[in-house]
Amino acid sequence: MNPTLLDYYRFPPELLPSEIRAVNSFPGVLGFFRFGGENICYGRCQTGVAVDLEGSEKFDGLKGVAREGGTIQLPFDFTEVIENLRRERYREKSLHRSELYAESEMARAAYYLIRDYLPASVRRQLQKIYFRDWEKLRFPAWPVDFTVDNLHELYLLLLMEASGVDRVPFIWFWPNGAPSCLIVTHDVETSAGRDFTSQLMDLDEAHNFKSSFQVIPEKRYTVPDEYVSEIRTRGFEFNVHDLNHDGRLYLEKREFLKRAARINAFIHRYESCGFRAGSMYRNQDWYGAFDFSYDMSVPNVANLDAMRGGCCTVMPYFVDSILELPVTTTQDYSLFYILNDYSTDLWKKQLELIRNRNGLMSIITHPDYLIEQRARSVYVSLLEHLSLKVSDEKIWAALPRDVDDWWRARSKMKLERRGHEWQIVGFGRERARLAYAVRDGRQIRYEIAEVPSQESVPG
Repeated sequence: MNPTLLDYYRFPPELLPSEIRAVNSFPGVLGFFRFGGENICYGRCQTGVAVDLEGSEKFDGLKGVAREGGTIQLPFDFTEVIENLRRERYREKSLHRSELYAESEMARAAYYLIRDYLPASVRRQLQKIYFRDWEKLRFPAWPVDFTVDNLHELYLLLLMEASGVDRVPFIWFWPNGAPSCLIVTHDVETSAGRDFTSQLMDLDEAHNFKSSFQVIPEKRYTVPDEYVSEIRTRGFEFNVHDLNHDGRLYLEKREFLKRAARINAFIHRYESCGFRAGSMYRNQDWYGAFDFSYDMSVPNVANLDAMRGGCCTVMPYFVDSILELPVTTTQDYSLFYILNDYSTDLWKKQLELIRNRNGLMSIITHPDYLIEQRARSVYVSLLEHLSLKVSDEKIWAALPRDVDDWWRARSKMKLERRGHEWQIVGFGRERARLAYAVRDGRQIRYEIAEVPSQESVPG
């Protein structure tokens, strides 16, 4: 049974057949293809691949699926494709030369060299020029991309059809049967934002939310011990935000390793669990140098971020030992200063889409940009909306570290059959719920068991 699919659902592997194609047995070049409808994949596929996104429509891997008795065979390596999407390995083939140059070391170094000398209005105008084509980007899909989640559902559906199974038990994604999860995070960019942190905590608390603050540890501003203490004493979370936010963290491997060592020192000094890179620059293949437990630097879809791309999922996922909590909604800076949108309409649309897919709703705002009354009023409106959603729909509003703890516990839980019934076993099982993936025509729908997970449930 494919380990990637098992990690996503946590279902008993003996219930369904496994594909007969061995891992890494697919020769050929990497390229783009489809797998059912609009699901764009990047990898090797026996039915053919295109060198660019536009040509992916000509190749549908679904047509290459073969059935042999109760076993199916995919024309591609499922894990390879999922990892290529999550880790954004498709980026160089999907971006135009101008976009790759804008992300290059030369261009980024030049921008950050003059950045502090440019008026905010000039910086924002330059950014608008860079983002002028954001609506034309086809992949990942705006405003939320579910490709990775769609592929898991489609693969599970094929396995269920091949084995004649209509219902597959699995461990539900969130504790206590919550339909979705919400985290609220704040990146502190300047001393003004640092000084506004107390008021922002007041706003969050007034709407029954605790949030995490990501703080730059070097150069930008001082980080007094009493500042750290206040955040934690009030029940909020303190995390590390880059090193000095100069845009150069991931540009060159040797320099990166030096900076990663300093970041790790701050992680240990502050006893932080999480991290977010400046401007959400990232290279997930280098995460092995870090000591933090989870990262929050990868957007679901990055049309309005300095580094284009996206992980194409609304679920947490592991990058080796580090858990990635993807950013699934638009940043406040992009909303206010790039789109010139002072409403909650886009946020609400993204949140509803994510909620309907039972995903992680990740909010990122900056105290620096919420000082101004107009922007703060929009944020308060968002908090009011979120508060109602959490209350009415029983959404799990958590700190990022709590999501990290839960997802790690869930990844080690198992479903075991006890007679004709199923039980969840493993640390944290008292919060887990048993659910079912149900075949509904050519789709999968989910049902959550009505009884707590620690009790036996008919299989």
